[in-house]
Amino acid sequence: MARKAPIPPQKPNRPPRPRVKAGPQVRIQFGAVFPLGPGKVKLIEAIGRTGSISAAAREAGMSYRRAWVLIDEVNRLFRQPLVETATGGKGGGGAHVTTFGAAAIERYRVIEAKVTATITGELASFGELLAPAPRIPSVK
Repeated sequence: MARKAPIPPQKPNRPPRPRVKAGPQVRIQFGAVFPLGPGKVKLIEAIGRTGSISAAAREAGMSYRRAWVLIDEVNRLFRQPLVETATGGKGGGGAHVTTFGAAAIERYRVIEAKVTATITGELASFGELLAPAPRIPSVK
């Protein structure tokens, strides 16, 4: 059984880096504006599952403030909001993905699937050009 290489230690006060997955990352760009990319889509989908920006931020591995800024940005870049929020209080707050938002995410996923299907062969041959992953000596 192959042993996994240990993850190098992180700098203090930094979250661990996510593992890199091979494959394309689709970012939709119009001019200088990036209305949707993998991080925003992951966050919006998490809001749809959790009904909360703070819970979605934790799930997506980002701060609440970063999540709030991204949602605000996305809502300003589209003709209609993708996410709507309700303030907290006695009835509780929350957030939900709008019908318009669900349609935008669905269209993004269709584009992403087409890109992935189109470049699968080229991606494999490109990977053959990469150097082997460096071996990290184990600490005993």
